[in-house]
Amino acid sequence: MAKHKQKRPTRDEFELEELGNQLVEAKDEEMEVILTVWGQTDPVIGRIVALDARTRLVHVEQQDSLTKVPFLDIMKVSS
Repeated sequence: MAKHKQKRPTRDEFELEELGNQLVEAKDEEMEVILTVWGQTDPVIGRIVALDARTRLVHVEQQDSLTKVPFLDIMKVSS
């Protein structure tokens, strides 16, 4: 019997647009951000270095590594 994967919470267009604006501003200002990511217990902390519209991935630089986070999995952005 297959396990049912827990479904990510749905958000409306306004919430997604606001989230996108926060990510763009953080990238432009080169701010360090704390991303709360759905399905992960630990937040992703670092600077946003790229927003890939084609793959819908947010590239976050953490000290000396790069983490790629799916846009739809980001629940909250704080600085």
